[in-house]
Amino acid sequence: MRRRELMLLVIGAVIPSRTPRAQRLMPVVGYLSIGSLESDGFRATAFRQGLNEEGYVDNQNVLIEYRWAENQYDRLPDLAVDLVRRPVTVLFAVGGTPSALAARAATSTIPIVFNLGIDPVQSGLVASLNRPGGNITGVVVLTTELTAKRFDLLHELLPTAARVALLVNPTSPANDPEMRSAQDAARALGLQAYVLRAVTPSEIETAFATLVELRAEALVVSADPLFTNRRDQLVAFVFGKSRP
Repeated sequence: MRRRELMLLVIGAVIPSRTPRAQRLMPVVGYLSIGSLESDGFRATAFRQGLNEEGYVDNQNVLIEYRWAENQYDRLPDLAVDLVRRPVTVLFAVGGTPSALAARAATSTIPIVFNLGIDPVQSGLVASLNRPGGNITGVVVLTTELTAKRFDLLHELLPTAARVALLVNPTSPANDPEMRSAQDAARALGLQAYVLRAVTPSEIETAFATLVELRAEALVVSADPLFTNRRDQLVAFVFGKSRP
């Protein structure tokens, strides 16, 4: 079975007939996101469209409950517990390992579907890629493993650049492996690499100020949901226009 069908199968198995009582028993899909409606709305829209294509329409034959952590990782556990108490039929964890870990800690019975950028086996989420086991599965992009390739591409674009920086989220489980991969790649290319750490908007601003002080010639941004959700601020800094 394709893993993308797991959630749809779970939902379909509990969808009752179209009666007034059945409408009160519509299955509930929990949507747990590290981001906000503003930053992550495009994913939520795609999520609804995917369900629609399979015949599941919000407020018609399925309900979607959203919980947004607003880029505050420490809020995820409580939000996950809140969805489990709702209760939901299936839980979709968006935004990488922190969301998936919070969901798994909240329930061992409700099916969980995640999307990750690091190895879920190494992070302890699943037993193996082929046989995840338990109540959790999902899609893995392995973006951390692509860190070295991003440095390769940067070197191709700017072959004369010698000083580069990597912007990371120090609270992310992918932080350590990504830094190691970045430093190994920089060393192999003969580059001087600096690591800049940021979580809040003010810390991102400080990181860009440090980037100037270091006279770094290029910046690689970690493939972390935090920075995806802060993309407007990052782009504004690149073009010299600070945004909160």
